Amino acid sequence: MSIPDRNLHQGGGPNIENIEVIRNHSNLFRAECSRLISETDKVCKRMQNDAIKQLDQRARDIQFLKKELELKLEEIIPEIDELIELQSRVVNALEACKEPLRVTVLCLEERMKRAPSERLHDEVDRELLKEREAIEGVASLLQRVVEQITEQIRLNRSAKYQLEQDLKEKFEAQCIDNSCAIMTTHTINNLRKSENTKTVLPSLAVTPKQWENISDINMEKAKQQKTNSQSLRALVESLLEQTAADMQKQVQATTAAFQMNVHEIKSVKSQMEDQLAKILSDFANQQRTTEDLQVAIKENEHLLSLAKARLVLRHQRPGKEQCHDPVQSQLLAEVQQVTAHINKLHEAVAQSQEKERALVRCQLELQENIDIKARALYIDEVLCAQHREPVIIHNF
Repeated sequence: MSIPDRNLHQGGGPNIENIEVIRNHSNLFRAECSRLISETDKVCKRMQNDAIKQLDQRARDIQFLKKELELKLEEIIPEIDELIELQSRVVNALEACKEPLRVTVLCLEERMKRAPSERLHDEVDRELLKEREAIEGVASLLQRVVEQITEQIRLNRSAKYQLEQDLKEKFEAQCIDNSCAIMTTHTINNLRKSENTKTVLPSLAVTPKQWENISDINMEKAKQQKTNSQSLRALVESLLEQTAADMQKQVQATTAAFQMNVHEIKSVKSQMEDQLAKILSDFANQQRTTEDLQVAIKENEHLLSLAKARLVLRHQRPGKEQCHDPVQSQLLAEVQQVTAHINKLHEAVAQSQEKERALVRCQLELQENIDIKARALYIDEVLCAQHREPVIIHNF
């Protein structure tokens, strides 16, 4: 050590060795800081890149689920529309049952206005009652179908709402993740300003598996409702076809029963009219017979008067001349025989008049029955036919 250095060390100046140590420590610290800064920068950049990759992957996952959700949504929306259209058809079919039912009941009421003797539980009545039962059964079934379709539409709309809400939330999440992916340190201030104006909803802790399950549940629900909807539509289509065919068949059966009954009534009425014509002819003949008998009685009474007059005149003969000669016997026999014939003719007149009265009773009975048949024919062939003519059962 030189003399000046020793003097300096021994004096009151700074400790050079300490300064050197401090300087070395400082240099080492700066080097460590530089290394730390470099390492931190590398770690942060790597973490940012990893975060961006994760955000991109998340965005792709969301996009995939969005496409799946959109596909299910595109499937359920037309199904709702088809159900609404089908519901309208069923409602129209239900409305179409009202007029045939009204006409059927009206025909039953009209037929109750027939004469008591005609108010039989005939084939037409049986078919009308079956027709009323069939139409009421169809209307009741269609009403239940409308309720089922309404419920299925509600379920479909619920599934559609869940899909739309899920899509909306997925879109918002995707937008947020995309914003996170392009976010830089320069955009943080603007983001903070915008966050101050938004209401932050409380978040729920959802695992990735639960997150996927939410969409899976919504899509499965939509798929199930679509399947149920398609099954219901197929069933309703079959029911509409079958019920329309059943009603058409029953209406045809009732119409055939009416036609058969009208034919039978016309046949019976025609037979009665033929009988009435014969009765009127027989009555006229019987009247002529009665008149002929009465003429015969008058002629025989004239002959009887003549025979009695001869007997009276012969009683005026002189006493010795009043013998019971053959002439007298002949006149007495003539009076007796003519009187007997007149009595028989009177009996024949009485019998003929009784025959006339019997024929009149038959005539009145036939005329009454013909009127009854005519009334029944008018009800079935005219009134009921007019009521039923506009009734046409179309395919629903």
